[in-house]
Amino acid sequence: MRTPLSQVRGRGSAKYGTEDYWMQRLTAAALVPLGVFLIVFLVMHAGAPYASARAALANPFVAILLAATIIAGAIHMKIGMQVIIEDYVHGEPWKVACVVLNWFFAALIVVGSLWAVAKLSFGV
Repeated sequence: MRTPLSQVRGRGSAKYGTEDYWMQRLTAAALVPLGVFLIVFLVMHAGAPYASARAALANPFVAILLAATIIAGAIHMKIGMQVIIEDYVHGEPWKVACVVLNWFFAALIVVGSLWAVAKLSFGV
């Protein structure tokens, strides 16, 4: 005869759910003003010549805000996709593979985007 406690023992928290929850809320809150900045920046430079956009990115304030937007967006995206993977991907090998690919995809987005911002802002 098994008690309900014995059936759930060992199936509790994996000790990271709270951290992911708060990190996703923090990145969402950060993305509100950063998203407004990004939209304003894109609207102001829509249709502008390449040299004008490059000159705007040469401003360190603009480059730092753009980098912060990229990093916060990628972290938010990674956590959101990880929750979806953990909820809807069945089978432990597939779940682990998808979570690892999610990490690599987010890292690739961050590295590639920050490289592009650095290249444009430093004029390399």
